[in-house]
Amino acid sequence: MKASPDGTDEGTSLREIAVLFLKLGATVFGGPAAHIARMREEVIVRRSWMTDEDFFDLLATTNFIPGPNSTEMAIHVGNRRAGWRGLVVAGVCFIFPAAAVTLVLAWAYTRFGSLPVAERFLHGVKPVIIAIVAHAIWSLGRTAIRSWVSSLLCAAALIAAAAGVNELVVLLATGVASAAVQRIRDGLRTRAGVAGPAAIRLFRGAAIGVLAGAVPDVGRIFLAFLKIGSVLFGSGYVLLAFLRTEFVTRQHWLTERQLLDAVIAGQVTPGPVFSTATFIGYLLAGVPGGIAATAGIFLPAFVFVALTAPLLRAIARWPDMRPFLDGLVAGSLALMALVAWQLGRAAVVDWPTALISIVSAAVLFRFGRGGGWLILGGGLAGLLTG
Repeated sequence: MKASPDGTDEGTSLREIAVLFLKLGATVFGGPAAHIARMREEVIVRRSWMTDEDFFDLLATTNFIPGPNSTEMAIHVGNRRAGWRGLVVAGVCFIFPAAAVTLVLAWAYTRFGSLPVAERFLHGVKPVIIAIVAHAIWSLGRTAIRSWVSSLLCAAALIAAAAGVNELVVLLATGVASAAVQRIRDGLRTRAGVAGPAAIRLFRGAAIGVLAGAVPDVGRIFLAFLKIGSVLFGSGYVLLAFLRTEFVTRQHWLTERQLLDAVIAGQVTPGPVFSTATFIGYLLAGVPGGIAATAGIFLPAFVFVALTAPLLRAIARWPDMRPFLDGLVAGSLALMALVAWQLGRAAVVDWPTALISIVSAAVLFRFGRGGGWLILGGGLAGLLTG
């Protein structure tokens, strides 16, 4: 394709972008790692829309802005292929299927009172998701880890994160270490500064506060989720802690049970895990609340990607930036692996769940696909054994 002056690629229709990201948003389970691995397959292997290097550069930068990583990757890809229109279309189409399904689940929840069937279903789905995430991380790692330096940095990042080091510190350290090794190799003179910390302070300063109260209206729901979307670094796996602090402890808008059911609803649907916000918004104020919550938590991702995409193209010309971004990718994969391990300890709790996880992993590593059918099969197994 022909590149335009602003770095986007001409020739990709908005319809093609919409169809792709609607499909991904409606069919891919397993959270950010699975979403990103499948996105790479569709964008690079099947369509040759960009190189692996470009793709992993974008992945590295998503870890330095707040919001859902896989959604931000979709937005980045849309922006690269069709400018700001592609940015909007890709993001909205990736989010819409999960938000719509979650809204239906929220309606059923308020009508029938609880989600016991979903809990049993999830008991069987969780070990399948662990297998999907493990396969996704393996697929990404085979392409992204390109040297012994990246391998060592990934291992060091995994150990540091497991020891409790803040994820942003881990990412910065792996990026700086990778750049330092490359600088020593090339005999380059020391260069000053990395823009990441300053950008992080700017993003944190942009967060909007929320007034406390017992009965939220739509505007306050929107602002509450806008605040979370503006400051939450990492993946959807980190979302639970933010939601509990904001809605159970601080605002007293939800009970612990309602929050747990909301998280279950977000996990049993495909697409972004952040669709949990849709469920909570519906519980608080019906359909308008669900729409407001969804818009609030995802809006910052569109803004941050739009602001950082031109910056990425500019800083990519810096000599030290290539190894720095390689280090960020190694650190990102380490963080994904740690989250997969933590989720696995909670998901694989007995011999049936262990068997489900092993069989799912065997199918995925043998055939490379089949996540949707495996999710269904695991859920049915959970219903039978729960």
